[in-house]
Amino acid sequence: MAKRREDRQSGHHFRFFRSGGVDQVLLRNGEDIARLGELDLKLWMALAMPVNGTSIDPETLALLDSDGDGRIRPEELLGAVRLCRSAFKSLDCLLEAGDSIALANLADADALEAARALLAGLGRKDAAALSPADLAERRKVLAKAPAAGEGLLAPEAARDPALAADLAELAKLVGRPDSRGRAGIDKGTWDGFVAATRDFLAWRARGSEQAVAQLGAATETAWSVTAAVRDKIEDFFTRCRLAAFDPKAAAAVNLDAETYRALASGVLSHGSAELARLPLAEAAPGRALPLEGALNPAYAAALRAFRESAVKPLLGQRAELSEADWSTLKDGLAPFGAWLAARPAAPDLAPALLERLSSDAAGAAVAALFEEDARVAAERIPLAALERLLRYRRDLKSILENYVNFAAFYGGRGGAFQSGTLYLDARACSLCVDVLDEGRHASLAALSGAFLAYCELSRPGGARRKIVAAFTNGDSDNLIVGRNGIFVDKEGKDWDATITRLVQNPISVREAFWLPYKKLVRMVEEQVAKRARAADEKSDQRLSSTAEKVANADKAGEGAPVAAAAAAPAKKFDLGAIALVGTALGGISALLAGFMDALFGLGFFLPLGIAGILLLISGPSMILASLKLRKRNLGPILDANGWAINTRARINIPFGASLTSCASLPPGTLPSMADPFAEKKSPWPRVAFFLVLALLVAAALAWRFGWADAALPEAWRWSAVSAAL
Repeated sequence: MAKRREDRQSGHHFRFFRSGGVDQVLLRNGEDIARLGELDLKLWMALAMPVNGTSIDPETLALLDSDGDGRIRPEELLGAVRLCRSAFKSLDCLLEAGDSIALANLADADALEAARALLAGLGRKDAAALSPADLAERRKVLAKAPAAGEGLLAPEAARDPALAADLAELAKLVGRPDSRGRAGIDKGTWDGFVAATRDFLAWRARGSEQAVAQLGAATETAWSVTAAVRDKIEDFFTRCRLAAFDPKAAAAVNLDAETYRALASGVLSHGSAELARLPLAEAAPGRALPLEGALNPAYAAALRAFRESAVKPLLGQRAELSEADWSTLKDGLAPFGAWLAARPAAPDLAPALLERLSSDAAGAAVAALFEEDARVAAERIPLAALERLLRYRRDLKSILENYVNFAAFYGGRGGAFQSGTLYLDARACSLCVDVLDEGRHASLAALSGAFLAYCELSRPGGARRKIVAAFTNGDSDNLIVGRNGIFVDKEGKDWDATITRLVQNPISVREAFWLPYKKLVRMVEEQVAKRARAADEKSDQRLSSTAEKVANADKAGEGAPVAAAAAAPAKKFDLGAIALVGTALGGISALLAGFMDALFGLGFFLPLGIAGILLLISGPSMILASLKLRKRNLGPILDANGWAINTRARINIPFGASLTSCASLPPGTLPSMADPFAEKKSPWPRVAFFLVLALLVAAALAWRFGWADAALPEAWRWSAVSAAL
């Protein structure tokens, strides 16, 4: 029953409705949605919902999730409402069927202009509404354009094949993929590349000057072979100067015999590290470095290249190198070294390619491509804004009806959290929720008070998922782990379902009514089975004993004579036991007779008496089940999936029965009762049962009213028993 409440803070009147025992706000029109921020949060059904795991378009939910944490909170939802308030003249459109936006309802001038431009570009400038199909069609047109509008220059966008090839080489080094998977170059990277390339080319041009490149192309070779031995040559001349400084140092700067003896104890080679640490040659005051002959074998090849590629071109043919010659050679290569140290950073591309890309012609062509991309980007910006409005126009109602209230769930239209229908045990369960972690989910969802079945789903091709289904009607007799069924999701795809875990709670009051009798039957079956096993074991023991006696019959006369067995004394007839049995039978008969007397004494009220007996047996179980069923709560089931349910989302008995439908014949069906394979039942057991029952009732009545006293012993007569009682 609907009822009206007043929001005291704002003065706006919200209307509430009750469904399934839960009070919820009713969103009647656009004004209710516009004033949603004035509704007390304590009256919202949920305070958070996950972006994934619902039937609502996840892209729409991702737009709402402004902080990207995977959950939508009230402020994010209210932000979408505020955006719609500024974009639409009336929010009534959010509650209307359809997904189009009427241009006449657009209050935002920029959005209206963008919508008209989009429709005009599609040749529909007179259209009165914008639909998602229009937006998709325009996106297809933009997708075919060379520029993607993402601030990236794709080589494929260049109209000149030569320029496109050069840009492709550059994109391999500094590019990043766009939405189409193409490697593109952003403007900042391009500008930095052009500046660095021009600096590199200017530096490279300075290297051709005579002051820098004395030997032309051979200058770089001379520098590299000199750099390979520079440190060792400096070490040699330093040792020579030290020996000239103090004669006592002459022996120290050269290695002694002990060092060579330790070195010779191992395996030597030209490339060994121990040999490379030795000086180039023996040091002496004022000595020149020999370039051939008595040299360290580890540097023989390097010094030979140094002599041919650096000393000979710069100093002429030399057999040895004085310290003065070494200084002259270093001074001659110093300009090249300074030029080499000043080399600016540049992409590792061929100089010819760098020259083409840094040319004015290439710069102008690339600038035009960036301008084209900017125009596409400028069109994409309003398209993104229009897409957001179209998504809110289509999905915001569904979001509100699964967040602020649960009108979709309690209205029978299916909540966004419901993932499909499970068909199992002649029932269809519509309250099925996806499960990510079965163990964690079951520990929390058990608090819901519902009978839950966790199922493993699979489809051909290897697709797998898990769900939990709530059984809210019928009974649990045939619900066991391992049973199979079929799950149909909201897209109509069917999955194989297998129960993997059960959380047992009462399902229905009807099940509770029959529960005591089922327990009694199970107890009787267990006792009968127990007695049958005991009798079978006793019979086996007797058979074993008899078989042993028969097998040993031929040994009865061997050995000492066998004494005759004494005859067992006959058991005496105990009259006291008979009296006790008689008294017990009399008491039972009296109780049965009294019960029958009281029952049949009801006359026309006999059915009420039988009903009272049944309620006396089944009543406690039904009352307990009813109390538990009234406490069933959807909240823990959803909270285990990342929701934050704000109220007790009850699943009372009538509403629960609607969530699980049991098998029934279609209306108007006339079932045939003729079963060709029905078991043939003999009438004699039924006749014998009623005959014995009638005899017992007659005997009880005859004993109760004293009709059989003449045929009974005095102790068994009704008068004696009633006096004793």
